Amino acid sequence: MANHDGGHVEEFWYRGKMTRRRWLGLSAAAAGALGSGMLVPAPWRDAFGQAKPFKIGSLQPLSGAAAAGGKTALVGSQMAVDRINKSGGVNGRPIELIVADYESKPDVGQRKAEKLVVEDKIDAHQGGFLSNVCIACLPVWEEHKILNMIGVCLDTTITTSKCSRYTFRPFDYAPAQAVAFAPYLVSKLGKKWHLAYADYSWGQSTKDAYAEQIKKAGGEVVGTTGIPLGTADMTAFLSKITGSFDGFFGIFFGKDGVTIGNQAYDLGLTRKYKWAGDGAIAESTNLPALGNKIEGFVGINRYLPVLEGPLNTPAHKKFFDEAVVRLKQIDPSGPLPDRYVQSNFEAMNFLKLGIQRSGFKGREDTPKLIEALEGLEVKAGDDFPQGDKTLRKDDHQAFLSEFLFDIKNGKHHILEVVPKEKTIFPSACKFA
Repeated sequence: MANHDGGHVEEFWYRGKMTRRRWLGLSAAAAGALGSGMLVPAPWRDAFGQAKPFKIGSLQPLSGAAAAGGKTALVGSQMAVDRINKSGGVNGRPIELIVADYESKPDVGQRKAEKLVVEDKIDAHQGGFLSNVCIACLPVWEEHKILNMIGVCLDTTITTSKCSRYTFRPFDYAPAQAVAFAPYLVSKLGKKWHLAYADYSWGQSTKDAYAEQIKKAGGEVVGTTGIPLGTADMTAFLSKITGSFDGFFGIFFGKDGVTIGNQAYDLGLTRKYKWAGDGAIAESTNLPALGNKIEGFVGINRYLPVLEGPLNTPAHKKFFDEAVVRLKQIDPSGPLPDRYVQSNFEAMNFLKLGIQRSGFKGREDTPKLIEALEGLEVKAGDDFPQGDKTLRKDDHQAFLSEFLFDIKNGKHHILEVVPKEKTIFPSACKFA
């Protein structure tokens, strides 16, 4: 098979659970990048001799509504695994990434999680994109006592009312973002807000977090509009949003982020009101499809594809440059890395650190692995290009710096950096 980096043919050893038909159905470019999740050049196998690999499962939506994001997320996990294996593995053992496509459906996700545990005999899991699928799979990791290091899922309840000793979220969540962003919204953009959100678990919990913090900051939420996931024409919902308020706030991601950005502009909403929202609306992967309609948008994100402020470091540049090359393999338009690449890359590195520190040998050592990760503080560097982080012991929720930004001339610009200490939100978790 052609190696899309160098163009020459290399022998690969097979390590994915992908049917021949599914494999042949991928485009050449996607196969090159996705395939790297399934296949690894034979020389790496030789480098580790008889060392038994750590089997790390990764559930991703590689087809269905969230496919674009799932493929991007997988780039981050794979980048970390390749880097770990190139530098001698973890405690002398390679990582084998076993990828399962859950087709953007919770029932398929649950079934594939069960298969990863029972048939593929994974040692731990790192991945998960859609929150409703993450939630559907929580009981599987619990039952089999498998450590679950989330890569993307943002639903607040995952580390609050549904928190689990086996699940860690090594990136931010809505309450922390709202604490960081609400004071800016109210003091700089306007007092009265209308919130529009993706009407499913993540969007609902994020809307609630912002409503609470906007009120705390002295502002007011005058209305909310829920729009079902994957609504191609949002006009029926958006045309009902009228009245006197200052700002229009969006909570959407992926294709829906593009839809809201374009249609709210066309209806004049984002010109009549201040336009702000979750940074997922204006991810680098969405910018080409939004064009000049996203101009002036103000958002919050844990990661931005810029080399400025605290992100202007050699470690971030190294991560950024490699991600750009890999993303071009799955999307010829050459998007810049987004938070999905960043959080999966860092999630895998958290897992690596935990394995190193605990002497983890396999799933029977999961309690040791949990203990090594609880309360872990990490510093900005090659493993964590986004910056310093604390993985709180009480609820397995991470806290990190947040970036407030706007879009000017089609590019992200940092307006303010909110340090992680200013994003802390009290724990609401009681482990069973």
